[in-house]
Amino acid sequence: MVTLDNLTVSYRQHPALHHISGQFAPGSFTAVIGPNGSGKSTLLKSIMGLLKPAGGQVTVTPPRARIAYLPQLSEIDRSFPMSVYDCVLLGCWSRVGAWGRVTPALQNQVAAAIHEVGLEGFEQRTVGSLSSGQFQRVLFARLLVQDAELILLDEPFTAMDSRTTAALLALVHQWHEQGRTVIAVLHDDAQVLAHFPQTLLLARELVAWGKTSEVLTPVHLQRARALAEAWDDHADICHTDEAPTPRQAA
Repeated sequence: MVTLDNLTVSYRQHPALHHISGQFAPGSFTAVIGPNGSGKSTLLKSIMGLLKPAGGQVTVTPPRARIAYLPQLSEIDRSFPMSVYDCVLLGCWSRVGAWGRVTPALQNQVAAAIHEVGLEGFEQRTVGSLSSGQFQRVLFARLLVQDAELILLDEPFTAMDSRTTAALLALVHQWHEQGRTVIAVLHDDAQVLAHFPQTLLLARELVAWGKTSEVLTPVHLQRARALAEAWDDHADICHTDEAPTPRQAA
């Protein structure tokens, strides 16, 4: 579904991701974890095509219209006076476009998605009037309407109460059971162990990638912390044609 081939992504010519290689298989259910600043969000943005690699490449099998991306809540501007219904309706954009007609069937899908996330009666509320948990439910409803093959989630449960988290996790499991590929940036190791069979551990470079029980080990976590503590944002500019060092093997 997604292939990373020696991927390096840089900000001001300093690497945020450094020589990452590997594959997300179709239907895989993967958590992406690592210390703060380890390149987790950068990875998702690279898969989406929002960031251009400084070296290597990302190959994504499904077309852009079949990819759904949920950024961090802090990156979303809720000041525009859009209703809950219209926000969820945006999930139909790839099928309708700017001038297409929203058919009764699509309207029914939007209503069903709002019902599934438990927001009946909120359709005409503006998104800016919602709590963080309610707004995250709206975004998940929009993902439901998108009906994507590949779903990218960037910290989808941050600052959510336990009830909202449980409801949204149930939806994520549902997507996995339907054979969709899900990649989620998370920071709760216990949550990852309980729900995600595959894990990618980053510290700007690849620390480990595979079965969650084999990735979330004291040795790997300590190595990620050590790499994070050794970061130097004032180091020499990365030359992207450098071969990965031995410690980058998963």
